[in-house]
Amino acid sequence: TYLLSRLLESCRSESVKEAPFFASVLIRRGTQAMSQLLSSPLMAASYSPFTSPRFLSSSSSVLVAGGGLAVKRHGLASKPVNLSVKSRQTDYFEKQRFGDSSSSSQNGEGGPARFYVGHSIYKGKAALTVEPRAPEFVSLDSGAFKLSKDGFLLLQFAPAAGVRQYDWSKKQVFSLSVSEIGTLVSLGPRESCEFFHDPNKGKSDEGKVRKVLKVEPLPDGSGHFFNLSVQNKLLNVDESIYIPITRAEFTVLVSAFNFVLPYLIGWHAFANSIKPEEANRTSNASPNYGGDYEWNR
Repeated sequence: TYLLSRLLESCRSESVKEAPFFASVLIRRGTQAMSQLLSSPLMAASYSPFTSPRFLSSSSSVLVAGGGLAVKRHGLASKPVNLSVKSRQTDYFEKQRFGDSSSSSQNGEGGPARFYVGHSIYKGKAALTVEPRAPEFVSLDSGAFKLSKDGFLLLQFAPAAGVRQYDWSKKQVFSLSVSEIGTLVSLGPRESCEFFHDPNKGKSDEGKVRKVLKVEPLPDGSGHFFNLSVQNKLLNVDESIYIPITRAEFTVLVSAFNFVLPYLIGWHAFANSIKPEEANRTSNASPNYGGDYEWNR
């Protein structure tokens, strides 16, 4: 500001010879400030280059207008200096905070990332882990996909091997179907249910492996017992693993079951494929399809 005021005073006064000196100092200070600005990692600057410094250092008058610097010499004005500054601070901190979605959503081979999740409950005599398993689809000749197998929930029971230690090599597993999940989520605090599975049903070894999962209320009504009994005549195994589940823990399980249930039957894939423009074309092409709803009769 001081240099600019002295420069304007010298232009208005008779001491025109001092004007080139103040102009050159002002430009040099501005160039240094711009260099510091460009070196910042959060700033990006684009500008149109100056004309030859010779004309600036020997100018007889200076005009400042519209954020640019115009120099006039012998009645001819050089091109104004246009500066534009764009801050990338927001983009920088957004990536630092949330990560770069373009890299986090893909694996090392460039395909979509896969996620493995589960919920575990640890007690003194056993541990229980619940993991969802995705449904399966088959491709049709039309290019569409059709659900071939529902997803399920895999329950893994492991006996305790010490204080806060569990022997997962001796775990027993039980798969909950979609209908069995519905039975569990609708279970009242004083209600019980029982599921029976024979993994070899319909095969030559039918009846040789028997799994029974019982869910019964605790005597004081504070939760439920999960008791898995496995009889395997092929491996000479007869084992029972039980674990108490508190009301809060059961509420978490029920909430997770309700959330994942539409995904296990593949309805999320259908919902994600809905496009209004394609739905309109389908309705127009086949007016009889879906047009006569029961509630319109």
